[in-house]
Amino acid sequence: MRGGLMRWLCLLVVLLALPAAWSCKRHDAPVTADDPAPFVVKADSEGLLLTWIDDKGDFHVETSVADVPLMGRDAVRVVDPDKDDGTHADRVFVVDLRTAGADGTFPVRVMTRADFEALAVARREKTGPTLASAAPPPASAPPPPDDTPTGSAKPPTRAMVVIYGASWCGACHDAEKYLRSKGVPYVEKDIEKDPGAAKEMQDKLAKNGLRSGSIPVIDVRGKVMVGFNPQEIDGALGQTL
Repeated sequence: MRGGLMRWLCLLVVLLALPAAWSCKRHDAPVTADDPAPFVVKADSEGLLLTWIDDKGDFHVETSVADVPLMGRDAVRVVDPDKDDGTHADRVFVVDLRTAGADGTFPVRVMTRADFEALAVARREKTGPTLASAAPPPASAPPPPDDTPTGSAKPPTRAMVVIYGASWCGACHDAEKYLRSKGVPYVEKDIEKDPGAAKEMQDKLAKNGLRSGSIPVIDVRGKVMVGFNPQEIDGALGQTL
């Protein structure tokens, strides 16, 4: 009887040990670069935000795989506005659109945001600064001084500007800096963090007969422009001020 009791005790020890072993394996599994993306990318995929880099190091955004040119298909950042909640701000999903697998999907890998942006920097260094990456040039002629006295009942009219961009977009930040230097109030909308902003941007582009290419997309009281061009902004502001 004593031998039977010992066998039962040994069995009990083994059973108690199993959950602990399973628990160690489950909790010890870290989040790695092999974690699957919350979406699949195929040739006919629509509605995703696809950010590709040209040979000059400038970022461009498409919503259709077919619109991404061959030159920028090797490393394309993918964001699903309906599923990305911004939880992993330092991690991005990057797809290689050059060759699809047997199931028709393109391979997706995980990169840090810094590594993805480094790809653009490397290409930019090979070709030199571009309009989107360079700091805005100084205005050829400063605007006339505002002679409106303090406390005037009729304050100067200011244009409202909306900038659709992303946190990693250098040209977007350059546009904001340029508007601040001119004292023009603006609203910045991140199309990656705000699905509504992405749709709003696409609607404005479609309404104006423009296609989604690079960001920022800038709306100066209804005049929509793609990319940051100081002269074009000055022209739009001159029409609305």
